[in-house]
Amino acid sequence: MLLQDRLVRPTTLEIQIANADGTGARALTTLGAASFAPCWFRDGKRILFASNKADPKGRDFDLYMIKDDGTGLERVTYNETFDGFPLFSRDGKHLVFASNRHGAHPGDTNIFIADWLE
Repeated sequence: MLLQDRLVRPTTLEIQIANADGTGARALTTLGAASFAPCWFRDGKRILFASNKADPKGRDFDLYMIKDDGTGLERVTYNETFDGFPLFSRDGKHLVFASNRHGAHPGDTNIFIADWLE
């Protein structure tokens, strides 16, 4: 059905990084999941992103972080609905992300601001 409407449902998206000119591209993840919306930590050595890695049905997305060398994958959020589109404040003290938690209706998306503590 999606292809008839010229749409796709991505099932496998990996996080990659490259130099600004496109050289040196390399994969940070090989999760076999839909991983997207990466953002850099202020230290420039870690990336935060959304993935459905932990959900066999592929519907539940949570936030994960990984080092820029592809090691140290760590799950950050544990929620039974969608968490995604993470961004840090300029000073790195706050995390902003979208989530379906606490929605008045199924599928409602709210914006959360959380203190980021190392």
